Amino acid sequence: MLVMHTTALPNHPCYLNGEYTPLNEAKVSVLDRGFIFGDGVYEVVPVYAGRPFRFDQHMARLERSLAEMRIPNPHSREAWLQIAMTLVAHYPSGSATAPADHIVYFQVTRGVALRDHVMPKNITPTVFGMCSQLKPASAAQRAEGVACVTADDFRWQKAHIKSTSLLGSVMSRQISADADAMETIMFRGDWLSEAAASNVWIVKNGQVFGPPKDHLVLEGIRYGLIEELCQASGVPFYLRRVGREEVLTCDELMLSSATKEVLPVTQLDGQRVGSGQPGPVYQKLYAAYQAAKAASPAAAVLQPL
Repeated sequence: MLVMHTTALPNHPCYLNGEYTPLNEAKVSVLDRGFIFGDGVYEVVPVYAGRPFRFDQHMARLERSLAEMRIPNPHSREAWLQIAMTLVAHYPSGSATAPADHIVYFQVTRGVALRDHVMPKNITPTVFGMCSQLKPASAAQRAEGVACVTADDFRWQKAHIKSTSLLGSVMSRQISADADAMETIMFRGDWLSEAAASNVWIVKNGQVFGPPKDHLVLEGIRYGLIEELCQASGVPFYLRRVGREEVLTCDELMLSSATKEVLPVTQLDGQRVGSGQPGPVYQKLYAAYQAAKAASPAAAVLQPL
């Protein structure tokens, strides 16, 4: 007798194809191309105390990804915002006086069709959205930094698309999980690309360097933000190809993502990075990041369920 072991799913509302329904009751077709091919894109928007952070930039990236995949955008930015804020408002966390921080996840697949590798025409995209509580890096991780490992970047050549086809990222992230490390920092040949689920930055002589924006790197929303924070903090910022040796000998090493914000790496492949402690550039950028969050405008858009 086959015994199925499942984890109970939460029952707070999610958004699916124009309707709000309990997450544990949401269903999509087994012929959805997101399930069959990973034929879709996604976006993750942080929401701090009810205020979506850099929402327009997230939507611009969603629009770019959809255009690259030739999937029509099913909503205007205003409609996406309304969905996001409705999901946040009905997520059971925080309180009116101390609202929690959240992550809103959006996914758009090409839709449902008979299995065929060719992109079918005139089908309706599947649109899904859900909310979860943001789990920030711990105080210990910020005070001590985190460990990472390196690996060759074996993923596909269109990393600039925020695709749901994430098997390569899953496998690369597992490399670090098996080593009890935070992330896997990847290289294409001798050149830094990114981590499994983060962008990567090095600091040398007080200057921040990161890989250029191209098809080999997902342009994280923090790409533009890190540049702005560097400018506000008086830290020189450059995008160029970064060699493996530069990463291994840098003064500071940092990750950035929607959930990590900006996070110091103090150990790489078992070796100390720089002084072995979070450095002064990280401290400046983290403080500037928190100021940017506090200045994020509120969004009062809400659709009743």
